[in-house]
Amino acid sequence: MAMLGGGTDGRVRRSGGIRWWVLIVFAVYAAFSWFGGAKTDPYTGEKARYGASVDEEAQLGLQAFEEVLSQEKPLDASDPTAKQIEGIARRLVARASDVEAQLAAEHSQPSPDLAKTFEWSVAVLQSEQANAFCLPGGKMAVYTGLIPVTQNENAMAVVMGHEIAHALLRHGSQRMAQQKLVQIGQMAAGVAVGDMDMQQQQMLMAVLGAGLQYGVVLPYGRDHETQADEVGLMLAAAACYDPHEAIPLWNRMSQIGGGARPPEFASTHPDPANRIANLQAMMPRAEQYFAKYCGGQPAPAK
Repeated sequence: MAMLGGGTDGRVRRSGGIRWWVLIVFAVYAAFSWFGGAKTDPYTGEKARYGASVDEEAQLGLQAFEEVLSQEKPLDASDPTAKQIEGIARRLVARASDVEAQLAAEHSQPSPDLAKTFEWSVAVLQSEQANAFCLPGGKMAVYTGLIPVTQNENAMAVVMGHEIAHALLRHGSQRMAQQKLVQIGQMAAGVAVGDMDMQQQQMLMAVLGAGLQYGVVLPYGRDHETQADEVGLMLAAAACYDPHEAIPLWNRMSQIGGGARPPEFASTHPDPANRIANLQAMMPRAEQYFAKYCGGQPAPAK
């Protein structure tokens, strides 16, 4: 007598296809988690999702900062370069709460008052890297390799304002939320293709990985960079640094490494030309911030 499924051992033969119900369940879960947990970002007016509390972020930031300091060579606080960078940081931080409140008001949101909770500090690290960062909780670092690129205090303030903006915007926590969802999606996909042969699984997972990378992760990073450009430019202008210096700065930044870089769709950063165009569009607003907090208008960049 023939067995069910046409076999001879009593087992039902598997189709070897994708378990679509797993993907459907994940899609419902992802939609609920992503949209249901969204909050309005007071700095941008856009919806944002966070993967950690402010206190948790600050603790992680402190741990990361201490690890960096244990591996790098900070300049002594009495060093003239360290004093100059510390002075720029002090001016930016002094205006951060005002900028927070104004940006929030522009989006009809209450001020998050996050800057007041940070324990701000800055270290200048002896390194050829043209880089800087600001971690959650307000721990900043500037690498000396950035100084020849910025060339002046105004441009340095634009860079440092950008990095401070990442921390105020809680971009680290937002990436945590995104990464968690991406990881769950990858697990769901792994279960969904579990009945397929190994070669098919590898092909589909490669396609899925590329789709997540180019369709989700990289665009998310570019959005964060644009947000930090905007908030950072307003912060630098409010601290009475010339925002016009952002344009020649990013022109110089684009030439680092001979100007070679991946196309925008394959990068977490905007294409330099697009970034500069966005900054130019923001300049009238930055001039308004400068006028409000500093009086007059900044001199046009030479």
